[in-house]
Amino acid sequence: MERFTVTHAGVELHGVDSGGALPAVLLLHGLAGRSGEWSPVIDRIRHRFRVVAFDQRGNGLSTRRPDDLSREAHVADVVEVADHLGITELVLVGQSMGAHTAMLTAARHADLVRRLVLVEGGVGGEGAEATEGTIQWFQGWPAPFPSRADAAAFFGGGETGAIWAAGLQRTPAGLMPQFDVDVLRAALSPVHAQARWAEWAALRCPVDLIRGGQGFMRDEEVARMNQLQPTMRVVEVQQAGHDVHLDTPDEVADVLLHER
Repeated sequence: MERFTVTHAGVELHGVDSGGALPAVLLLHGLAGRSGEWSPVIDRIRHRFRVVAFDQRGNGLSTRRPDDLSREAHVADVVEVADHLGITELVLVGQSMGAHTAMLTAARHADLVRRLVLVEGGVGGEGAEATEGTIQWFQGWPAPFPSRADAAAFFGGGETGAIWAAGLQRTPAGLMPQFDVDVLRAALSPVHAQARWAEWAALRCPVDLIRGGQGFMRDEEVARMNQLQPTMRVVEVQQAGHDVHLDTPDEVADVLLHER
């Protein structure tokens, strides 16, 4: 994977690109994530696709405190990265908040997105209490962590815990997150503030939804999503939680590799 940097409107976006002329897949991480968390999925699909992932604004190596954290800015970043890499058509994949960004991008740039794959993410609109509940979890991290092993244990252990721990930054005080919680709140609030049913109904590309059997998606939301997009394929991975791409990368890769 080759690293790249895109700079626009005062924001640096850092990402990775497998290169080549294969059909392109662009992967969007969720809140507090990073492009590297997609590595298990990338390893399973790069023989079939040109794979691109980047640290979204406010996260990872990208600009940590951007002035604009709107939904529109996140969508513009996706378009800017694709344009920078000369990609004119892609499969767009997003997890959690990244799924919300992917959905809005597909609704507004139908010429760019030929297929949409959502991992534990929907139309938003859960309300301010959902934002605060999520932010409280981040505020409860016992950072700095003394070691990656300690961090991995805090994040639940196993491969999923190890991947979360790998995203921490070494500092003289110990291992720290590569984000600021106030930035996360500002970025997440617009997702929960409004349900984007109009954009969802406007989608014209094939849509796949991957749910974790122990994830966060509400059955009633999925049912309405399916009602408005009756050709949507829903894949539920019973043993997975919200981070389906970390818990069961084989299943996520299988969906990507098998188009309808």
